[in-house]
Amino acid sequence: MIMNTLNRQKGFTLIEIAIVLVIIGLLLGGVLKGQELINTARVRAMNNTVDGITAAWFSFQDRYRSFPGDYLTAQANVNLPGAPDGGDGNGLVDTINESARVWVHLEAAGYLTGGYTDDTVTVAADAYDCAPTICPDNGFGSGMNLAYGTLVQTGAANAHELISGRGIPVEVIAELDRKVDDGSPDSGAMQLGSAGQGWDAAAEGLCITAANDYELQNPSDNCAAVFRNF
Repeated sequence: MIMNTLNRQKGFTLIEIAIVLVIIGLLLGGVLKGQELINTARVRAMNNTVDGITAAWFSFQDRYRSFPGDYLTAQANVNLPGAPDGGDGNGLVDTINESARVWVHLEAAGYLTGGYTDDTVTVAADAYDCAPTICPDNGFGSGMNLAYGTLVQTGAANAHELISGRGIPVEVIAELDRKVDDGSPDSGAMQLGSAGQGWDAAAEGLCITAANDYELQNPSDNCAAVFRNF
């Protein structure tokens, strides 16, 4: 009788195993769903930031007939009260002073907020590491930069580009690209950035595959994008 009782107590029943598997499945599903919601929120926030800067850029141009940062008559504070000296008025944000003053002018015009008031700072055209106190925060601890140059993968002609700043997970950039452009890191108005100041070729290579797709199998959390719709 004792031996029979011990034999009956060995192991788990199929029902018990099934219940455990269901619980594990629910837990994993909750974790994955939570991560998906976080990723979606990050993509939405990044999209809203880019849309806000784009709207501010074109609104400023429409109002002042000049690009922020390059606005010549801001030097006399005639049309932009409280703004520091402007640019050279050549129609391009193509100097290290003008790239920093883009945000100063947009804030002085009331299109952005962020405390961008220092007229002595400079930002290199290929900078991915602009401090968030100087440039808008990308939400991942790095400032965004706007300059005239070529930091897209395709090596196209120079144009005004919004550089996202570094430190962005590749899955966020890939999803945003699918949402607003063609989903390819090397074509369209939104592309993966190429190496520049503050973001080197080694870090860039971790975000793109040899076949020129976003690297999602071994995702990097230090990627950057470039937008050319300016």
